[in-house]
Amino acid sequence: MTLVTKIPCTIVTGFLGAGKTTLVRHLVENAGGRRLAIIVNEFGDIGFDGSFLAACGIQGCGDEDIVELANGCICCTVADDFVPALNKLLERADPPEHILIETSGLALPKPLVQAFLWPAIRSRVTVDGVVAVVDGPAVASGMFADDPAALADQRAADTSVDHDNPLEEVFEDQLLCADLVVVNKADLLDEAARASVRATIEAHLPRAVKLVETEHGRIDPRVLLGLGAAAEDDLDARPSHHGEGEDHDHDDFDSVAIPVAASATAEDLAARVARATETAGVLRIKGFAEVSGKPMRLVVQGVGTRIAHHYDRPWSRSEPRDGRLVVIGLKGFDRDAVAAALGG
Repeated sequence: MTLVTKIPCTIVTGFLGAGKTTLVRHLVENAGGRRLAIIVNEFGDIGFDGSFLAACGIQGCGDEDIVELANGCICCTVADDFVPALNKLLERADPPEHILIETSGLALPKPLVQAFLWPAIRSRVTVDGVVAVVDGPAVASGMFADDPAALADQRAADTSVDHDNPLEEVFEDQLLCADLVVVNKADLLDEAARASVRATIEAHLPRAVKLVETEHGRIDPRVLLGLGAAAEDDLDARPSHHGEGEDHDHDDFDSVAIPVAASATAEDLAARVARATETAGVLRIKGFAEVSGKPMRLVVQGVGTRIAHHYDRPWSRSEPRDGRLVVIGLKGFDRDAVAAALGG
């Protein structure tokens, strides 16, 4: 009798800008010869993270090793997008030894874990673990928490008030499903803030889950890979705001891709992105752009008031140098104001 060994899959979840792609890239760069494959999901129809990963230029990071899904959150497109993508990897002549699945920052991980119970894939793969990446400074700033006293006052004045914080709901669902929580950007926190972040996270966790701190997504792959959680067999321990079979509604969020002309300097574009992030409701800005006279492509990312940029690779001769930034925010954010800020 032949023993079938399931291919382990690690689901990397976490809110917008937490550092998931940076962490995944670090894992690939330090795979130690292990044959990895990546499924990366974007919110909206413009891909970014897959291109960023493919640009790393190392073995295990090529086009054939990365499947990008840019048709909405993976938790809502399991049958149409995720299962075919997974089958594509499994049917390769040299199937991967481990699969990394990076979800959109707005995705709920539990519906994805449930998909591993589908007969077509259950016999071939298992969820080795769900890793929730947390933006430490964002949690410390109270981005995902409401003021309980203020909410109580609102309800006392108006009994029809129904508390629904879409940011907190997504953040909590990602933690509720986690086997490991990675508190990223820990270098930006002092000791008091670190303690506050840990207390906030632990208040959301339904069971004992290990927390580790990291900077720039740098973490030993042995900490994340090989957890052996078999999460698909442990769904009852992973509560969610959404019951089985219930749709996850993304109507609270929206995204738009805005073309950006070449900038005189990287600092000039970063300043414009910073102004755009000040628009009410904007949560995340990310993308590529050209800097005049520079042969390299500029990567720009903004989360709240924190803006980062770096050159990732040379522009190829055949590709147009069309800068484009993806802006994600709460439904109804002022797109015109964002476009005006980015336009300079």
